[in-house]
Amino acid sequence: MRRSSKKSSSSSAAAVPTKAVSKEIERIDQLFYTYADGSSSMIDPEGIETLCSHLEVPHTDVRILMLAWKMGCEKQGYFTLDEWRTGMKALRADSISKLKKAFPELVQEVTRSSNFQDFYPYAFRYCLTEDKKKCIEIPVACELLNLVLSLQFRPQVEKLINYLKHQNEYKVINMDQWMGFLRFCNEINFPSLDNYDADQAWPLILDNFVEWLRASEN
Repeated sequence: MRRSSKKSSSSSAAAVPTKAVSKEIERIDQLFYTYADGSSSMIDPEGIETLCSHLEVPHTDVRILMLAWKMGCEKQGYFTLDEWRTGMKALRADSISKLKKAFPELVQEVTRSSNFQDFYPYAFRYCLTEDKKKCIEIPVACELLNLVLSLQFRPQVEKLINYLKHQNEYKVINMDQWMGFLRFCNEINFPSLDNYDADQAWPLILDNFVEWLRASEN
């Protein structure tokens, strides 16, 4: 009898956190369906705009992109229930107020060097709006650079965006060029450019950018 009493008390103790977890998932799901489209069972662009208004941030805010990264979202402008659960559980957020409070920590997490190396290419892939698409248009690339890189490297990003808007050779940016921009910001002394070596297999667009910078200074 004693054994069964111990067993029952330990199993009931184990049931308490499980019950709490299931209640949390229930609240996370309820929050999801507040914004989800009834026919697709996903949060679509309209639902994201409503979510942003409740969070009191513009839908173009970098924190929404960070949120998509945290969820592991695959398609721009759409959150699935599984993605939503993944992100909200990781952020310990089952309400709008908790999600608001989680933003500063999320920003810190993304801007850590190791995480940023994952977030930066994710931002590019997230903007590929069609299947099998491998490039983003120059105007989109400029917006994205301003969103994800300008906080850390504003002087470089401003010059790069200026160059991209005025050059005529490139209409789109691919992943190799996109990653080259980050490498340039991390490795090259700016504005002197004294350690830029065109023989180091930089994407051609960066050779052209450096030439343009040097010419504009002269």
